[in-house]
Amino acid sequence: MFRSRYVDVGDVRLHAVTGGEGPPLLLVHGWPQTWYAWRLVMPALARHYHVVAVDQRGIGLSDKPEGGYDSAGLARDMVTLMQALGHQRFSVFGTDVGMPIAYAVAADHPDRVDRLAVAEAFLPGIDGGATLIRLLQPNQLLNARLWHLIFNQLPPDVNEALVRDREDVFFGAEFDYSAGTSKLPDETVRYYVRMLRSDRHALRGSFGFYRALWTTAEQNVARRAHKLSMPVLAMGGEQSAGLSIGPLMTSVAANVQSVSIPGAGHWIAEQSPDAVLAALTTFLAG
Repeated sequence: MFRSRYVDVGDVRLHAVTGGEGPPLLLVHGWPQTWYAWRLVMPALARHYHVVAVDQRGIGLSDKPEGGYDSAGLARDMVTLMQALGHQRFSVFGTDVGMPIAYAVAADHPDRVDRLAVAEAFLPGIDGGATLIRLLQPNQLLNARLWHLIFNQLPPDVNEALVRDREDVFFGAEFDYSAGTSKLPDETVRYYVRMLRSDRHALRGSFGFYRALWTTAEQNVARRAHKLSMPVLAMGGEQSAGLSIGPLMTSVAANVQSVSIPGAGHWIAEQSPDAVLAALTTFLAG
């Protein structure tokens, strides 16, 4: 049913897993995940949609160049990928760092996007200050979950040097602290860690989005001048963002629905796939 493939999108070759019949649906994973984050929802989605689960630039089996990690560049990657696969218009769902990427796709290329679903992130430059300020508060859980927003922006001779050969500690902690009470299986975390150890440029690619964070913030400030007109679904895990994504998206989009995913922490498609499928398919069918 599914095919692993490589697609040239200008200066990089992206890896994607595709399959299914129906309207095209692009899935954009979060950090530090890969396309594999969607594995539990892809078979059901493929009954009604042509699913494209991509490895972002710098991630998984995709190329890992030095630059191009701002949201405008990553959005161009996504649109070029879908164009190469024969899809002029499509729906897109992005979670975690995939959320600002998916938002950039919809804002920069509104003629290409039918519907937008987002989850579990903030939009840099748009109501993001409050999220970052929490790092200064005496809340140990929030510190454990959010400190990477700063650490990941550091130069490679600092963060890459500190994480290399300790990927299991660093990334393992990220998966654990953001999971809530329903932890991901050990074998799933080990898979992601193996991918992050498999390429000498994997850490550079993993941190690329964060090093371009302030460029993305400037782009988002400009995007906010024009609200999205397509329907938007905002999702959050019950034990994580909850319904907080809805008000954020309302500031940049005119037609927003909000859903809290029961039983999920941050990794909603892996922790509560049935609830994500129910919310997403209802939204897409609307």
